Amino acid sequence: MKRIWTIIGVKDVRSSFKWYQTLFGQPETAPAHDYFGQILDSDGTVLLCLHQWGAHEHPPLMSPDHGKPGNGLLLFFRVDDFQPALQRARGLVPRLAEEPHRNPSTGTMEFALRDPDGYYVMISALS
Repeated sequence: MKRIWTIIGVKDVRSSFKWYQTLFGQPETAPAHDYFGQILDSDGTVLLCLHQWGAHEHPPLMSPDHGKPGNGLLLFFRVDDFQPALQRARGLVPRLAEEPHRNPSTGTMEFALRDPDGYYVMISALS
């Protein structure tokens, strides 16, 4: 089995960690470090890694000033609790980037929102 670990640069790991846990309906826990945290599924699968901007001198994660967070990146998550995820999302942001709609290509329901760092997050129903 192969897995990808998507790592995004964030201003505040603890705050973003809580935001994603809320979106996914997970119990609130603390990230492993102030500068890095992994959002895990209930089976331990890594869903997303959060890395503080400028920590450890990784060239693409030095500063959000060197690029535009979210440009060229779509965080796409399939969820098995679409309606509850939609309600949680509405509680996290003042408005969705895309209201719920049926994707004509996949036939699944989906919606989109922006996370606290401006990343575009697409939530799609796991059919």
